[in-house]
Amino acid sequence: MNPAHPAQAHGGCSVAPRPFLTLIEGAEVFTPKPLGVQSILVGCGEILRIGDVESAALERCGLGIETLDGSGCVATPGFVDPHQHLIGAGGEQGFGTRLPEVPATDIALSGITTAVGCLGTDTVTRSLAALLGKVRQLEVQGLTAYLYTGGFQVPPPTLTGSVLSDVVLIDKVLGVGEIAISDVRSSQPSVAELARLVSDAWVGGTLSGKAGVTHFHVGPGRRRLSCLHALLDQHEVTPAAIYATHINRTPELLSDAIGLARRGAFVDIDTVDEDLPPWLRRYRDGGGVPERLTVSSDAHTRGGAPRKLHGQLVACCRDHGLPLGEVLPLFTANPAAALGLSRKGRLREQADADIVLMRRDSLQIVHVLARGRLLVRDGQPQPCLTGPHA
Repeated sequence: MNPAHPAQAHGGCSVAPRPFLTLIEGAEVFTPKPLGVQSILVGCGEILRIGDVESAALERCGLGIETLDGSGCVATPGFVDPHQHLIGAGGEQGFGTRLPEVPATDIALSGITTAVGCLGTDTVTRSLAALLGKVRQLEVQGLTAYLYTGGFQVPPPTLTGSVLSDVVLIDKVLGVGEIAISDVRSSQPSVAELARLVSDAWVGGTLSGKAGVTHFHVGPGRRRLSCLHALLDQHEVTPAAIYATHINRTPELLSDAIGLARRGAFVDIDTVDEDLPPWLRRYRDGGGVPERLTVSSDAHTRGGAPRKLHGQLVACCRDHGLPLGEVLPLFTANPAAALGLSRKGRLREQADADIVLMRRDSLQIVHVLARGRLLVRDGQPQPCLTGPHA
């Protein structure tokens, strides 16, 4: 297969060939840590070099090269969104409140290059098969996408008959979730039932080289994270297998989540209410472990949208003065670590070329590359996202 013709590699997404190499020059690189102004050379979907690149020598090779001017911009890893309802959510106030699928354009324009889909309350009219189909569609459009098997209920729905076999046999399944706890919509599972579920997902992950996490939806209930602490106290469960979201419902819940993160679990704040900065300060001031915290969009739930993920990064840095290098890991390296995605979330040689270029002063998104493909150019979605295959 000729790598200069991405249409062949991505199911006919585009008929136009793209340059063999892409060179980003003059941008201030965040890996997510600040690295200063560097060049980034991209080819065959991955980062080939970060540092000095002699563009004239590359042009003499005749391989085909496109140069992107990064002057006045920062180059960051593509955002990893660990919690999206890719085929829509809602419907809890009747069929008229069902929400639509998340379009690829909305994801890419928000700087998200990797998204993980899940089912929520409704596992009757929304299916894992449909979610898997959506994930594969997004891959054809140039993004990277995965899913959790299951949903709110225990025992969870699966594609192959068990959580263990879903994780082992289906390439796009990273774990199970979102399993509801501390919520009236939960099936009120016992700690023993949760232990069996977490263990099945984790063993599936060890057999297939995946994270094998159990992603927990935490509701507003008074028991907060008590069942997850009980899991660690009463059963042979590794903390890294636990990944709890919506921890920003109340200050008490956040404090509980800080304790869980200190034990080695991952915890997640959603951007639905667009109030990320004060929650980050509360997490930091409470002694939360920075490497165990992630941020997600919760799109498409009522109020959840991909654009809010990028918007809250901007709010943290521009409106609240938090350093970009301190905030970026929550959107990039941390969720990649939680999900076991070693080629995602960092700008480094031999990693996937998922790169976002943003204006240094405003953090407005200019270009988005996903696996080396330019999905957003000058703030506009490219045909791969909007054409007949979208």
